[in-house]
Amino acid sequence: MSNSVAPTPGAAVSQDRQWDRLMQMAEIGAIPGEGVNRACLTPLDREARRLLIGWAQAIGLSVSVDPIGNLFLRHEGSDPEAAPVLTGSHMDTQPNGGRFDGIWGVIAGLEAVQAIRESGTPIQRPIEIVAWTNEEGGRFAPGCMGSMAWSGDKPANTWDAVTDPQGVTFKQALLEHQQAEADLPRRTLGPAAGGPKPAFYLEAHIEQGPRLEAEEMDIGVVTGIQGSRWFVVELRGETAHAGTAPLGLRKDAVQDMIRAITALNALMTDPQDVLRFTVGRIEVSPNTSNSVADLVRFTIDFRHPDKDVLLMNGDAVENTVRGAVKHCEVTVTERFHALPVEFDAVVQNAVEDAATAQGLKTLRLPSGAFHDAQFMVPICPTGMLFVPCRKGISHNPAEYSSPEQLAAGARVLAAALAELANR
Repeated sequence: MSNSVAPTPGAAVSQDRQWDRLMQMAEIGAIPGEGVNRACLTPLDREARRLLIGWAQAIGLSVSVDPIGNLFLRHEGSDPEAAPVLTGSHMDTQPNGGRFDGIWGVIAGLEAVQAIRESGTPIQRPIEIVAWTNEEGGRFAPGCMGSMAWSGDKPANTWDAVTDPQGVTFKQALLEHQQAEADLPRRTLGPAAGGPKPAFYLEAHIEQGPRLEAEEMDIGVVTGIQGSRWFVVELRGETAHAGTAPLGLRKDAVQDMIRAITALNALMTDPQDVLRFTVGRIEVSPNTSNSVADLVRFTIDFRHPDKDVLLMNGDAVENTVRGAVKHCEVTVTERFHALPVEFDAVVQNAVEDAATAQGLKTLRLPSGAFHDAQFMVPICPTGMLFVPCRKGISHNPAEYSSPEQLAAGARVLAAALAELANR
C-alpha cells in the first residue's frame, strides 16, 4: 500500500472536500441570510442532482433513478449480488431553509463512500447512496413521499392529485422531472415493486435540536423517531361586508378558526412539554380587511413519542374541532400518519463503536423530527447518526454545523458503513 493511501475509511475523509461540496450545493437556491430554498421536482432540484451525479460519476459510482424520482449512487462490493447497505437523506429544503438539513446526509454518504474507495477498504456488500424525493413536504404535502412509496408504506400514485401553491399537481411535476432525467438509467421502485431489500440503512443528519451542543457531545446515536400526524382543517362560512353585517348573523370562518384552535390547544396541553402541536399554515378567503372570511384552511402538525398518546389525541382532533365551531361547515383531512419507531440495536452499535474508536463522545437520543429513515424500519435494520447544530436551529437560514463537526460525522459514517457492508 502506498504511503499516500489512508489506512482506514475515517482517515480518508476530507473535511475540506465535504465542506466545499456543501457550499456549492448551497448556491443552488440560495436566499438571503445564507439560507436555501430548493423545492423538490423543480429546475433547482434537478440542477443540484446533476451536480451530485457529476461528483459520483467522477469517482466511479453508477447512477439510477426509480419511478418516483429517488436517486441512487452505487459503489460495488466484492459480492454484487449481496443485499446493499443504503445511506443518504434528501436534497429538498423548506422555503426558508438552511444549508445542511437533508443535503448533508447525501453529501456525507458520498464522502464516506469516496473515503472507503480511496482507503482501499475491502467491502463485501454494495453501498448505495440515496437522495429521497420530497422529504420536506414544503412544495407538496406530506413529506417523505419518496421513502414512503419505495418502502410500500403508501402506493406511489397516492399523491398524484396533491397540488403546490401554484396549482401544479405532484403527478405533473414528477412527469416533467422524469422527462428532464430521461437519460438516467431506471430501476424498480424498491421492495414495494418486488425489488431486493437492503441489508441495512443508516442516515446521517444534523440534530435539529440543542442536546448535542448543550451536552458537548460529538455524535448522536439515534434510538428512534417520535410519531407524527398531520391534518388539514377546512371551515366554510359565508362572506359579508365588515361594516354592515351584524356580528350575530355572521358565519365568520376566522372566528370559528380561533374557537377551534383554542379547543385544540386545550386538547394538546401537556405539563411535561413532551407533546408537539403546531398550527403552521393558515389560508383565509377572501383575505381582505373589510370582508368577513367565508373560508379558512389551517394545518395541524402533531407529534409524540408515545404511540397511545399519538393515537388518542390524533383521533380526537376532528371531534374537538367540530365541538368548538359554531357557524361553519367543517372538513378535517388527515394527510400524514407515522407511528413512533425504534431503531435497530445492530445499527446503533455500529455507529457508537465507530465513534468511540475515533475518540468521539456519543449520546443516545431520539429524534423529534421525522426522517426518511422512519419508513425504512419495516424493511431492514435501520439507524441514524446526528451531529450537533448551533443552538438547535433548523428550517431556518441560521442553521449551522461546523466543518469539523460535519467531518467527524462523515468519519463515523464511513467506518460504520464499512463495518455493516462486511456483515
